[in-house]
Amino acid sequence: MPCIWDCPKGNEWRSELKFTRTRSAALGLLMLIPLTACGHSVAAEAPAAPMAAAVDAAASADGAFAELERTFDARLGVYAVDTGTGREVAYRDRERFAYASTFKALAAGAVLRTYSLDGLDKVIKYSRKDLVDYSPVTERHVDTGMTVRALCEAALHYSDNTAGNLLLGMLGGPKGLDAMLEGMGDDITRMQRRETQLNQWAPGSTPDTTTPRAFAGDLRAFVLGDVLGKAERTQMADWLKANTTGAKLIRAGLPDDWVVGDKTGAGGTFGTRNDIAVVWRPKAAPIVIAIMTNRHTKDADYDNALIAKAASVVARELS
Repeated sequence: MPCIWDCPKGNEWRSELKFTRTRSAALGLLMLIPLTACGHSVAAEAPAAPMAAAVDAAASADGAFAELERTFDARLGVYAVDTGTGREVAYRDRERFAYASTFKALAAGAVLRTYSLDGLDKVIKYSRKDLVDYSPVTERHVDTGMTVRALCEAALHYSDNTAGNLLLGMLGGPKGLDAMLEGMGDDITRMQRRETQLNQWAPGSTPDTTTPRAFAGDLRAFVLGDVLGKAERTQMADWLKANTTGAKLIRAGLPDDWVVGDKTGAGGTFGTRNDIAVVWRPKAAPIVIAIMTNRHTKDADYDNALIAKAASVVARELS
């Protein structure tokens, strides 16, 4: 599998040039241009029109994302890839963002990899002292515990924070999940804390951060790659499709006949708001999308419309 993640973990958060790329298409067109000093054959000139169109499309998306940042007074990171053609749309895709609750999708994937479907009926016991803020499902089952399957559903369908922490516990904590992702090729993501501390982020900090490109690569590996067996991949996809928290995010920006499986995240500082998704289109290969955002002041609120509008730009570029 080609590398779909970023650069090594030694690279800290950095502010990069804003860039949107339809990389595979653009590089392919560049390869067609003969490197000759003379001659103007029809064959040599033919790629000019499609290449110009690709450049214009990339510039258009770049401008659209920049305008969204101005409109919402926010920082926006986008990475999307058409898994059939390899065409990418990327904007601040290598910059660090707090991942917030989007990690729960990867935690569920890691649990499936570690325990397979056979382990989903195991009951996990926990106590009231394990409960953290926003645990609408787990708080109702302290006396009985919950199966691994039910914990995955609580974490992915309702973003239950205690469920997310219990999944991390099954993996050896945040560092255990971090190690698994690193073994899969993700040298960028830095998992250090649990819910709800992981939601406390400030610009320039690296704990509990990732990049849109890295998390999209992880999600793609779990749902569409060979990290999981076929049955586990199907289960993972079904969990994501049944999410109840994403109606106003990526889903809201895509055509109605595109089937979305996603995991949302919201931080406690700087208006952090994220959504990562696999999108199944009629008669076309799936798209993997990661959109991550934050505002510029600590107490700022997020706006779901920013992610929905960014998703609509992706849909336009990859349609």
